This record gives sequence, C-alpha cells and structure tokens, in this order.
Amino acid sequence: MSVQERKQRERAERERLIVATARELAEKQGWDAVTTRRLSERIEYSQPVLYSHFRGKREIIGAVALEGAAEMAAAVRAATAAADGPRERVYALARAYLDFATRNPAVYDAIFQLDGGLPYAREDTPEPLKDAFAALLECLGSVAGDGVHPALFTEVFWASLHGVATLTRSGRLLPEETEQRVELLVERLPVV
Repeated sequence: MSVQERKQRERAERERLIVATARELAEKQGWDAVTTRRLSERIEYSQPVLYSHFRGKREIIGAVALEGAAEMAAAVRAATAAADGPRERVYALARAYLDFATRNPAVYDAIFQLDGGLPYAREDTPEPLKDAFAALLECLGSVAGDGVHPALFTEVFWASLHGVATLTRSGRLLPEETEQRVELLVERLPVV
C-alpha cells in the first residue's frame, strides 16, 4: 500500500469516526450537544483536524443524514421484501419507517428536520436521499390507483408517515395508537 493510499484510508476512518461520534452524541443528548469542541474532545483530534473533514456542524448533520437515509432505505426494503402481497408490503413499509424514526430520532431529524446543507427534490439531490425515496416508491407506486401519479402518491403517503412520526415523538399523538393510524392509512388505499 502506498503512502497516499494509507493517508486516504486514515482520512476516511477519521471521517467515519467523526460521523459516528456525532450521531452517538446526538442520539444520547440531542443535536444541541453536538459541537466541534465536544466532538474533537471525544475523538481525540484537534478542532483543525475536524474542520479539515467538515466545515462545521451543518456538514456533519448532512453526513449523518446521508448515512441515515441509506439505512432507512435498507430497512424499508428488507421489511417489504419479507411481506406477501401489496397490502402487507405497505404495512411493512409503514412499520419499518415508523420504527426507524422511533429508534433513531437524531438521525431522523438530520434527514428530515435539520439543515444539513443537502438539496432535496432536485436534480443534484445526493443518491442516498434519492434512494430512500425510491425505496418508498418501489412499494407505494404499485398501489397508487388508476390515474394517480405514483411519485405524487408516494409523497402524500410519506408525508402522512412523517406526520405520525413527528407528532407522536412530540407528544401530540399517543404512541399506543400508532398501529391504528397505520391501519387507517393502509386500509384506505385505492388499490391493493
């Protein structure tokens, strides 16, 4: 291995460490606790080293969002692949999505609530974000119904799941009624 390759590998490892540490800190104490000073203390690198990877907290949030979007897409695909039939796949999608939001609140916020400097719903949207939407579209597009644009239907269904996730987490909806909300959404699908 050349010196250049070793340095690139070490740089990538430091970057993974920064993102993992930020994510862990945010999940335990919230995003307000994630500062470059605290991160540099925890990873035992100076702040200038941290800044050589990310220009600041916003870019770190963006990196966590991209990692989280890939994980969410994988969770949704795994759940829907194991389900039989369109209605069961949609149930599995909804449960996997809401479970991801519940188990990873800081990551979910990085993807959907916080400014990570990432463009959404544009040509230059990063692939992990496009793929997370594609994971939803793969399942929901087939149940949109006649005359309904699959991507538009997916956006509306996704918005409903996002509302359930965020309103439940904020205490505005009772968590014990989440399954009833999922049933209401899925049972009203136009075609299944």
